[in-house]
Amino acid sequence: MARRRMIYEGKAKILYEGPEPGTLIQYFKDDATAHNAEKRAVLDGKGVLNNRISEFVMTRLTAAGIPNHFIRRLNMREQLIRKVEIIPLEVVIRNVAAGSISRRLGVEEGNALPRAIVEFYYKRDDLGDPIVSEEHITAFNWAGPQEIDDMISLSLRVNDFMTGLFSAVGIRLIDFKLEYGRLFEGDTVRTLLADEISPDNCRLWDLESGEKLDKDRFRQDMGGVTQAYSEVARRLGIIKETSGGDNIVSFNGGQG
Repeated sequence: MARRRMIYEGKAKILYEGPEPGTLIQYFKDDATAHNAEKRAVLDGKGVLNNRISEFVMTRLTAAGIPNHFIRRLNMREQLIRKVEIIPLEVVIRNVAAGSISRRLGVEEGNALPRAIVEFYYKRDDLGDPIVSEEHITAFNWAGPQEIDDMISLSLRVNDFMTGLFSAVGIRLIDFKLEYGRLFEGDTVRTLLADEISPDNCRLWDLESGEKLDKDRFRQDMGGVTQAYSEVARRLGIIKETSGGDNIVSFNGGQG
């Protein structure tokens, strides 16, 4: 497919004009960033893995009745998605204490939380993506009360689904980040899950050993980032095997 006009470039993805009105092409880069992009690297094959893992999860969420922007994968690095107006919030769902909640509240990493906790963060890299309350969200008109309810409800449904999905392959879903967008259809507006779901925005630990299989390996200089992502893809049945290095050898099924 011929490359269209670039609409937006983020830290890990590029959005291009889609082939039809109301669509975009989402391209997954190999770039890795952490600590508000203070730390950067290019990890060969990461974008391909994230594309395939996100396709796998989004397709199953669609089948489970959870609305999202994914239409289909185009090739190893690109997806066709619905064009939405992104709500300027990151929604974080936590099942186990890790990362910022451990630092903020002094909760030991690895402690199971009494229930899934949903947090909102304002999408502003220059401010460090600060945590915000529902009062902030409505006061500054980032989202309305119904949209907040929709995001919480959908996020908890995604959490229930993904907890089971990963647990079945020996992975513990610690926490993850979601983004949402507004899909305009005539006079109606729907709230849709957007962005991606991959080890870039999920904390995934081996159920038995506690080994980290996610972006924390990059954040914490642990190494083996794409190997860990490959292991997640292998357990989900997306790839057959990997080489001794970072490159993907063989994918199961699908296009391109």
